[in-house]
Amino acid sequence: MAKDPVCGMEVNEETAAAKSEYKGQTYYFCCPGCKASFDKEPEKYLGSEPTGGHHHH
Repeated sequence: MAKDPVCGMEVNEETAAAKSEYKGQTYYFCCPGCKASFDKEPEKYLGSEPTGGHHHH
């Protein structure tokens, strides 16, 4: 399992809704919206806990 860097949700790499490559690392996302947020400002989401952006599907 991987952790969505935007919302902190656990995501299965096999069934992730979206994924991104950044600095040689692959990140997995629970939904395309989280990927879009990450792609826009990846540094905001790396190296720190998610900032209150929790959501549930």
